[in-house]
Amino acid sequence: MTASTTASPWRGHDLGTRTVSYTERDAILYALAVGAGADRLDLVYEERLRVLPTFALTLAQWAPDALGALGAFDVTTAVHGSQRLVVKGPLEPSGELTMSARVAEVWDKGSAAVFDVEVSCDRFTATWSLFAPGGGGFGGDRGPSAPRRPDRPAEHGPTVATHSRQAALYRLLGDRHAMHIDPRAAKAAGMPRPFLHGLCTLAAALLPLADTLGAHPADLVELQARFAAPVFPGDRLALRGWTDDDDDAAGTGVRFEASAADDDRTVLSGGRARFAPAAPNREETPDA
Repeated sequence: MTASTTASPWRGHDLGTRTVSYTERDAILYALAVGAGADRLDLVYEERLRVLPTFALTLAQWAPDALGALGAFDVTTAVHGSQRLVVKGPLEPSGELTMSARVAEVWDKGSAAVFDVEVSCDRFTATWSLFAPGGGGFGGDRGPSAPRRPDRPAEHGPTVATHSRQAALYRLLGDRHAMHIDPRAAKAAGMPRPFLHGLCTLAAALLPLADTLGAHPADLVELQARFAAPVFPGDRLALRGWTDDDDDAAGTGVRFEASAADDDRTVLSGGRARFAPAAPNREETPDA
């Protein structure tokens, strides 16, 4: 914030602390919901389970929901604009996490406001950016601009095949907003039919992206992306990835975006992911 701007009264608002527990079953259901195959035993079998880092986002969903419940924005029109995740340590196959949440920032986009809700614990820090129509105009800073795609051909091009039951399955992990399952609620939100959760789309994209890079999806250490358009269950997505020239840390960095294969609409933009080097001799045994 500069001296000439006005801060939103929600900026810095404490959303409290919550302890959330989970089991191996929850972590396995999550992996299946975002597209892991039954042959990925390290993701779907409790005997050798590695928990996908993005599973943490389902455990922290209470925080953006809590802000909406306080009346900071209209929950029927606000949308999830972007997501950031910094992984501090791996999630155990089962356990509990104590998380603290706050409104880190509120950006003034004129006709709308963007609320950055930050959730932090010893295993991760995650930030939801929520786009709230009608909430702007309070004289605040507009915030950072959208990142640009690299000005060169993509080096990676995997695909993602979503399925017709994916939104119905993913909502069992905590985000039960009706627009993802009820056609009437989806139409009330301006959509022709129920659509996939943005976080499900993002996690589904990371699985083939990690494979293309030769990384393990559970070795994700940093992630960010913007949700540019809805994905409908059954859509096939085309990914484009660029090796991240700015990644000077150990590991594999990539910038990426995704578009729907049928009409080429961009659904994920400004994506960036970084994976730590995979552990050696990690078995991935297919079903017999």
